[in-house]
Amino acid sequence: MATEAHPAAVPPPAEGAAGRPVPELPAQSVARWRASGAELVELLATAQRQLGGVAAFRLGPAPTVLVTDPEAVQHVLGRHPDRYVKRSHRARLLTGEGVLSATGDAWKRQRRMLQAQFTGTGMRRHEQGIAGAARQAADRWAGYARTGERFDVGEEMRRFALDTVWRALTGHPLDDRTDGELAAVARVVAALPMLPADGANARDAVADDLARIDAVAHAAIDAARRRPEGQGLLHVLLDAADEHPEYTDTLIRDELVTLLVAGHETTATTLTWLFLLLDGHPEARSRALAAGPEGSAGRREALQALVSETLRLYPAAWILPRHATGADTVAGHRIEAGTDLLVSPYLTHRDGALWPEPERFDPSRFTGAGARPGPLGAYYPFGLGARACLGTQFAVRETTALLELLLPAPAPRFLATPTGAAYSITVRPDGPTPAVLS
Repeated sequence: MATEAHPAAVPPPAEGAAGRPVPELPAQSVARWRASGAELVELLATAQRQLGGVAAFRLGPAPTVLVTDPEAVQHVLGRHPDRYVKRSHRARLLTGEGVLSATGDAWKRQRRMLQAQFTGTGMRRHEQGIAGAARQAADRWAGYARTGERFDVGEEMRRFALDTVWRALTGHPLDDRTDGELAAVARVVAALPMLPADGANARDAVADDLARIDAVAHAAIDAARRRPEGQGLLHVLLDAADEHPEYTDTLIRDELVTLLVAGHETTATTLTWLFLLLDGHPEARSRALAAGPEGSAGRREALQALVSETLRLYPAAWILPRHATGADTVAGHRIEAGTDLLVSPYLTHRDGALWPEPERFDPSRFTGAGARPGPLGAYYPFGLGARACLGTQFAVRETTALLELLLPAPAPRFLATPTGAAYSITVRPDGPTPAVLS
């Protein structure tokens, strides 16, 4: 669940906004990338490799600045969110004015409203729902093991993650009909990078799926309103409407859909990558199971290390756009007012200067004897600072809860594996993940 801030007024320029110009990728390098038809990540990786952790490139008349250096990441995301803001979000046509897309004072109010639901006492309210969704997923897994039925690992992870967040929102398990209708969420998310730039045309292109999502959302709101004693997050939002008139049914719908998108897309993708990585590194699974008995602190640390290393390679959001509201200096480089920046956890996490053998899957980086880099800005799979993901604790808890049940069970044997990754809001496997349990 990622979020962005926007100041009520443009802050004054930073003192001493000087420094040297940001090094810029030659135009011929950009032209070669365009001609190749490669993903944007290839251009960004080239800029990082050739120019370092603060680098510029031009896709239009003005340069865009890529930020991957840990100190620069902390400066932009952690220390000065008022200077580096989000102007819009690709998912706005899906999430509306929910906390993912909101800006300014509206964002601050919405963030405060939801934050308590994902820390401390709020997280304890979700434990029963997380455990129930994990048990249901484990029961399906056991059924596949008994019958030898072929299934898709990514689809199983999507169903689990959606069930978990649906229970948190409504207090009820996900039923088959709702699950079928909410498959529209994944279709819209996957389509976002290819949609027309014009907002009306983009909405028209996915109108049927948006209508399905709206119908599910408004039905859930109506059901929650009929059961005022319920405990789900929808009831928190409905209660908020009593004191805050801005919480109309439209905004409550937007928050519900935002939490659905942010709460299940990233988790499902992380778990799918994790099982693909374990397929290629069975020793990592064995080490995790040998770290301690079920429920022990050693087992918990090992499971969290598996998740953390997966998120290093495939962070929840691979790129975080920002816009400079004033002139500033970042890691000794001059940033002009109005500059667009792209902060990339994906590339920071694969920087060989920070992570030895960065392409290697090695969960021991996140155990007591690991080699995780010291700088805070070297690892930020859920973002950093004021707009970091609201649901980090929720995501970690649900992934480890599922792994506690599935890791000791038969491991999936993949019948085919994706050949690469697709870069959208998340970094997804670019194909199906059919498997059997042996």
